[in-house]
Amino acid sequence: MTAKAPSKMFKDIISVIAELQNDFSVPRNVKDKLQLCASALHEDTEISLRVDRVKQAIDQICDDVNLESYTRTQLWNISSMLERM
Repeated sequence: MTAKAPSKMFKDIISVIAELQNDFSVPRNVKDKLQLCASALHEDTEISLRVDRVKQAIDQICDDVNLESYTRTQLWNISSMLERM
């Protein structure tokens, strides 16, 4: 099995982020942080720097006590996708 190209992985991650941003149960502060994550993935910097920045942000978001368990699971899925890169 071949690995996905980084741009394809980024598109998949951004798609999951967009899904979370459209979820009414996700707190507004989390949506704002997710927007920053999506923006970081679009930056024109080294892939490893973008991945690291987003992973750190996702870890911080997961610490939010106001998150639903389903949302936290989706964030962990994003983190797993980033670790595969």
